[in-house]
Amino acid sequence: MPQWLQWTLIIGGAVAIALLAGFIVRQLRTLQASKRRQAKTETFQRERHASMVESLQVLAMAVEADQMEYSEACLRIKGLLDHVKPELLKQPPFEVFQEVHDLIQHMPTHQARQDTDTRFVEKMDKERLAVEEAHADRIRKAAVALRQQTF
Repeated sequence: MPQWLQWTLIIGGAVAIALLAGFIVRQLRTLQASKRRQAKTETFQRERHASMVESLQVLAMAVEADQMEYSEACLRIKGLLDHVKPELLKQPPFEVFQEVHDLIQHMPTHQARQDTDTRFVEKMDKERLAVEEAHADRIRKAAVALRQQTF
């Protein structure tokens, strides 16, 4: 084999090795960046889950201590349970949160409530208070059970 061909093959092999090494390094960096992003996402999700569980515990304690309206608690707890453990909303005693939510979700809140006619708001308040009164015992029992629930 002529010497020029040998040198050409050696140089070609060295170039191929360098290109493959560059490709491998780039793939390793991409993989490491992906792992870092995934770890960051998992940490964020764990923290978010823990925050929602803590919020559920605080809401349950507030219901037990009669520090908030039951209707508001039901709306908030139902929203949090949708993210944390939605299957609980179909199980006793937690199903009351879904039931009350379904009964009062049509009522205006926040700015919509302020923009609504006062007589209509009063009518809605009476309806909401009746729903709260009808379900008060079940809501309290569900709050106690929620505080003892492990997530």
